Amino acid sequence: MLRNTKILATLGPSSSTPEQILELARAGVNIFRLNMSHGSHDDHRARLAAIRAAEKALERPIGALFDLQGPKLRIGKFPQPTTVQTGARYEFVLDEVEGNAQRASLPHPEAFAALEPGHVILVNDGKMAFHVEQVEPRRIATRVTVGGEMSSNKGFNLPHTVLPMSAITDKDRKDAEFALQEGADWIAMSFVQTAQDVAELRQIVGKQAGIVAKIEKPSAVDDLEAIATLADGVMVARGDLGVELPPEDVPVVQRRIVHQCRHLGRPVIVATQMLESMITAPTPTRAEANDVATAVYEGADAVMLSAETAAGQFPLQAVQIMDRIIRRVENAPDYRKVMALDYSVADEPDRTDAIAACVRKVATLLPVTVSVAFTTSGASCLYLARERPSTPILGISPSLDTARRLTLVWGVVAYHGPDAENLEDMVVKTTFCATKLGLAQQGKPMVIIAGVPFGTPGSTNLLRIVYP
Repeated sequence: MLRNTKILATLGPSSSTPEQILELARAGVNIFRLNMSHGSHDDHRARLAAIRAAEKALERPIGALFDLQGPKLRIGKFPQPTTVQTGARYEFVLDEVEGNAQRASLPHPEAFAALEPGHVILVNDGKMAFHVEQVEPRRIATRVTVGGEMSSNKGFNLPHTVLPMSAITDKDRKDAEFALQEGADWIAMSFVQTAQDVAELRQIVGKQAGIVAKIEKPSAVDDLEAIATLADGVMVARGDLGVELPPEDVPVVQRRIVHQCRHLGRPVIVATQMLESMITAPTPTRAEANDVATAVYEGADAVMLSAETAAGQFPLQAVQIMDRIIRRVENAPDYRKVMALDYSVADEPDRTDAIAACVRKVATLLPVTVSVAFTTSGASCLYLARERPSTPILGISPSLDTARRLTLVWGVVAYHGPDAENLEDMVVKTTFCATKLGLAQQGKPMVIIAGVPFGTPGSTNLLRIVYP
């Protein structure tokens, strides 16, 4: 498991038995995604139990991320699929009517309240586009700019519009409460528009789990820094983001999000269509392999598999090839140079920033085998990961919840073990853990950071170099 970039894999029909989950974890999955858009609470409870069983069998923390569905915007019903021609005039109405070649129901009052002339309505994952020309209280007049086939309940996107609605539905509230009851490590929030959406979920989640804000709308990109500051992690959700942005913008936005999260010290996940062809094929395309490699070079904390492991024919092979791509990149001669190019100092550095920066420097001067953090909350590991040191980061935490949450963080080998009682005990426990995990080498230094007095969150004030 000694690689920096983590693998987040989605569970589903192809990967939900205890045997399959154990096999995927053994192949390299660090954290599993439970998609609340599909399956019942009983289904997810059984999957979580299998994750915990795999964790016990492998004797290492494994994380669980519950992904909330978010608000689903859909057009109304059509008696039969209908072709709409490019250049035609088309109306969306608030009333419930049967769709045809001239109009369709858009049963979302918030859309009528927010849309303005010049905005765009995208239907069916962006395959069809409508230019808004006029907005009335119950009628929107548009011009079809990209025609196609309309049918019942297709989803729609409003890329230029911030909707006056919560990103948390009643279903999301129930799912979040369920996830917390079951012991979720992370909860992902879909269709975030502004930082206020994250604040709303925080009122439900508190500090019981980490919040991952999924960036999939242009308005969220515009409010990125505030969103990333309030959230505990960020996901570059390229599915809907790729619908609402021009394709040529997505790589640039991805790079910006990863850079911003690295600067703030927030874990960042690159997701969607990473190995898409492996849903039906045993090997990826060369472009997909390059896509995964690009995310690794950019310094993403994790890369995610969606349908590849949830519903694909080759879930195990998808994890194995992703693991091989990550390892190959991280062992490339230029990998460390690329990591260094994106290094930046915190805006308002504190003493933990200073200590973490010292660890990074020490690791360049001495043959350090591992950087160790004794941590209760996980914060010191985040500080170390932000520096992207050249050594593995061993995060030793007395809290199993913290250790599981750290499975998402770049470079961190999470270990659930007792906190140190004093400086001598700190060295003993570090040597034991590092040796057990194969991170120690006789005669080569290890760097340890901790807070004195021990067991006090946020008190990191000590750096020590020891030789096993």
